[in-house]
Amino acid sequence: MSSNRRSKNITEGAARAPNRSMYYAMGYVEGDFGKPMIGVANGHSTITPCNSGLQKLADAAVVALKEAGANPQIFGTPTISDGMAMGTEGMKYSLVSREVIADCVETCVGGQWMDGVLVVGGCDKNMPGGMMGMLRANVPAIYVYGGTILPGRYKGQDLNIVSVFEAVGQYSAGRMSEEDFCQIERRAIPGSGSCGGMYTANTMSSAFEALGMSLPYSSTMANVEDEIVERTRAAAVALVDAVDKDLKPRDIVTKKSIENAVAVIMATGGSTNAVLHFLAIAHAAGVEWTIDDFERVRRRSPVLCDLKPSGRYLAIDLHRAGGIPAVMKTLLDGGLLHGECMTITGKTVAENLADVAPLRADQDVIRPLAKPMYAEGHLAILKGNLSTEGCVAKITGLKNPVMTGPARVFDDEQSALAAIMGNRIVAGDVMVLRYLGPKGGPGMPEMLAPTGALIGQGLGESVGLITDGRFSGGTWGMVVGHVSPEAHAGGLIALVHEGDSITIDAHRLLLQLNVDDAEIARRRAAWKQPAPRYTRGVLAKFARNASSASSGAVLDGDD
Repeated sequence: MSSNRRSKNITEGAARAPNRSMYYAMGYVEGDFGKPMIGVANGHSTITPCNSGLQKLADAAVVALKEAGANPQIFGTPTISDGMAMGTEGMKYSLVSREVIADCVETCVGGQWMDGVLVVGGCDKNMPGGMMGMLRANVPAIYVYGGTILPGRYKGQDLNIVSVFEAVGQYSAGRMSEEDFCQIERRAIPGSGSCGGMYTANTMSSAFEALGMSLPYSSTMANVEDEIVERTRAAAVALVDAVDKDLKPRDIVTKKSIENAVAVIMATGGSTNAVLHFLAIAHAAGVEWTIDDFERVRRRSPVLCDLKPSGRYLAIDLHRAGGIPAVMKTLLDGGLLHGECMTITGKTVAENLADVAPLRADQDVIRPLAKPMYAEGHLAILKGNLSTEGCVAKITGLKNPVMTGPARVFDDEQSALAAIMGNRIVAGDVMVLRYLGPKGGPGMPEMLAPTGALIGQGLGESVGLITDGRFSGGTWGMVVGHVSPEAHAGGLIALVHEGDSITIDAHRLLLQLNVDDAEIARRRAAWKQPAPRYTRGVLAKFARNASSASSGAVLDGDD
C-alpha cells in the first residue's frame, strides 16, 4: 500500500519531517506511513436517540480498520434532531445541517489527504450529507447506518415517533384521554436508533444499500442488536479492499444506480425527502438527474412493502422479512433493477443478490410483484401553474388522491397548526403553507406537526395541504410539498388568496390554482418579495445560496 496518496504526501518533499512529527505525536510508528489513512466520520452525539448509539459502531470500525492494515482517523460530524426540532425555529436548521455535514466530510478528507472514508450516521440529514461529502471527495468510501429503533408499546399497539404527533391531534379533538396521550408520549421511543417506520432515515439508508454504497442487509438493522456491530466491522474490511482496488464513489453512483435506488424507494413506500436528497446526491456525483426522472422511474416501480407511515409495519419488520436484499431480488427478477451496477463490495448488484432466497411465505411485509400494494410508485411529481418546476405528492394510503377546494392560506407553520388545533379547518379545505421554502423558511422546514394533527383529527384524506416547505418521512395524507418556485422567489403560491379554488389531482399529475390569468397578473404586479428573515449566520448563508427545491436545494448549484 506504499503507493497510496497519503504515503506519497508524507514521504516526499521538504515537508516530510514536519508531517511525520505530527503523526508520531499520536503514537504512529515508522511502519504506519505505508498504510492507507482512512477517515471515520463519526456522527455520534447525545442530541438524539438516532445518534446516541453510534459510538460503538465507530469504535468497531476503528478496530476493524487497524486489523485490516489501515490507519483510522476519527473526526466528527454534527446532527440536528428533526423529531425534536419539529414545529420550532430549530427545524430551519435541519436541511442546512445536510450541507454542513457534507462540508465536514469533504473538508476533512480533502484537508487531511485521506485514502478513504467510512461515514457513520443516524438521523435524517446524516445520510444525504455524508453521501454528498463522500461523492465530492471521491476517495473510496462506504456508508454505515446507525440502525433503526425498536418500537415502543402501549395497550398492545406498536408505537413510534409519528404516534406522538398523531396523538396530539386525537387529544385535541377529544378522541383520546389525557392518560393515553401521556403514556404514548413516554413510551413511543424506547431506546437508541432512528425513527422506526419507512421515514427519512430508513428511506435513505435503504436507498444507499440499493445504490451500492453500503453493505447488503445493513440498512434495516436495529441499533441495539448485536449484528449491526459485526456488519460495521465487515464494512471497514470492505472499505480497505476498495482502497486496494481504487473503487471510488463516482464509479458506483451512476444514473443507473440512482435508478436502482429510486426503484427501491418506491418499492418500500419511502419518504418525500428522498426526492430532494437524491437531486442533491446526483448533483454531487456529477450525474444528470432531474425531478422528472423520479416520475419516469415511479411509473414502472410498484410499491411492494406494507410499511408505515401509511402501512402496518416498521423497518425492523422489513429486516426480519428479508431486508432490502429481498426487495431488490424481487425487483431484479422482474427486470426492474440494473443488475450490472457495481457496488462497494466489488461485486455487481446481481452478484450480491445471487444467493438471496425468494420471498418467504410466512411474511406479508414484502409483497410479490404479482400482488403489490400499488402497481405504481407513491411519490408523484405534480406540475401546473402552482408549481411549474414540479412538486412532490405522496399518494399511498389515499382512497382518492384528487380534490378541489377553497384555499386556507398561512404564511407560517405555527398559525396553520393553531387553526387545526382550534378546529377551524374542515373537510374539503386546501391548506396553503408558504414562505417555507429553501430561501423563504429559510431551510425548508418539515410540516409533521400540522400533518400529524390533521391525521389525528381524522382529516388526513379530506383536507389538502400544499407547501413550499418539506414533509417528514412520517407524513401521509393529501399532502403536496416542495412546491417550486417557492413563495419567496415569486412562485405562484405567493399569490394565492384565502378562498381561491385549488385542484390537487395525482391522476393528472396536476397542481392548479383556478384563478384567471388577468387576476394572477394583477396580483403579481402588486407582490413584493419579503425581507429576508435572517441577515447573518448559517441560515442567512443558506437563504442566499440555496437552489430551488426542484434541483435539490444545493448550495453550489447554478440557480
